[in-house]
Amino acid sequence: MSDVELVLRSTRVITPEGTRPAAVAVAGGKITAVLPHDAEVPAGARLEDLGDDVLLPGLVDTHVHVNDPGRTHWEGFWTATRAAAAGGITTLVDMPLNSLPPTTTVGNLRTKREVAADKAHVDVGFWGGALPDNVKDLRPLHDAGVFGFKAFLSPSGVDEFPELDQERLARSMAEIAGFGGLLIVHAEDPHHLAAAPQQGGPRYTDFLASRPRDAEDTAIANLLAQAKRLDARVHVLHLSSSDALPLIAGAKAEGVPVTVETCPHYLTLTAEEVPDGASEFKCCPPIREAANQDLLWQALADGTIDCVVTDHSPSTADLKTDDFATAWGGISGLQLSLPAIWTEARRRGHSLEDVVRWMSARTARLVGLAQKGAIEAGRDADFAVLAPDETFTVDPAALQHRNRVTAYAGKTLSGVVKSTWLRGERIMADGEFTEPKGRLLSREP
Repeated sequence: MSDVELVLRSTRVITPEGTRPAAVAVAGGKITAVLPHDAEVPAGARLEDLGDDVLLPGLVDTHVHVNDPGRTHWEGFWTATRAAAAGGITTLVDMPLNSLPPTTTVGNLRTKREVAADKAHVDVGFWGGALPDNVKDLRPLHDAGVFGFKAFLSPSGVDEFPELDQERLARSMAEIAGFGGLLIVHAEDPHHLAAAPQQGGPRYTDFLASRPRDAEDTAIANLLAQAKRLDARVHVLHLSSSDALPLIAGAKAEGVPVTVETCPHYLTLTAEEVPDGASEFKCCPPIREAANQDLLWQALADGTIDCVVTDHSPSTADLKTDDFATAWGGISGLQLSLPAIWTEARRRGHSLEDVVRWMSARTARLVGLAQKGAIEAGRDADFAVLAPDETFTVDPAALQHRNRVTAYAGKTLSGVVKSTWLRGERIMADGEFTEPKGRLLSREP
């Protein structure tokens, strides 16, 4: 213990074994020990006594659209990672689209990394993209360290990232399965979307009708069938349709290697509360009804849904018009994901340990980041310090992301992130930030 540099002490430390009073020893950016609360502080170590605030592992958000370079006026590594730090997120994985160029070749990945290198306040990894014409690029991207490959089964919203039809999906899936990679999928069926009524305008009910549940259900059924046939590891992105849950549970029971995420907006916002013209609530697939939300929570509790991620997908305010058909679809949620989920989780009888499992442990496991996601010896000393009983009202002006448009404006949430720590260094405290200390991460072999 002579090399311990820092000890963080709290009456409530969330560890894999449960929540308990503890003192967490840190040296060289790593957790070296989780000690009794009253353990003697080693000579030369600095003590941070957090009182009754909860010490939890830094969150790992595996679904973030940073949009940098190319659409940096929508977001950017500097602003996105500050927002992450403000919300207790210490690691994020950047999606391959909405930036120019998209992360679909090794050269494009190199461009991304060069742009991010000196702007990351938290650790950043990268997804690759699977396009109709880039099967040859998938293995080189895997070898270059991307965490997996994103594909769309319906139009993505940007021309430079076209969707895969079923034949090309199978081709990409077989290639990725051949080297043990992970395919992550935006699952909405284009034929069901095309058949749905497309009225446009400001009415949310019309928008909801244009993105029906059966579009998700059919796409997920086809994806699971392909994954079973090819023994391919797949991950369903941003599940919103509860009707797909029996399909997923059945596939898991059969041993299909599938995991599933959902998002804070599906778990905390409902279609019934969305005002007409309020396209800050628009996302694809859409926010659905309260009864649907109840079933998503049940699926989280029973493990059918594995994890919760933000799908932070910002744009400039002018793209959030009052016409749901043409407005940009995306929810900005990085800074607010932890308090939003904690507020609703607590109301439904879940614990902070549950939240940590959904938003840190399982997301770290999804992308193979063995050094993240838990407070235990040997892991990175990444922490969030949370005052779980303190409340605040969401003020868009207090948000760190570049365009301060939010579906959570005016909501009162529980859980104030007091400070965020990356490898034993405090990177945010009471809304004040250090210079960027994040690292660029690659998939571990």
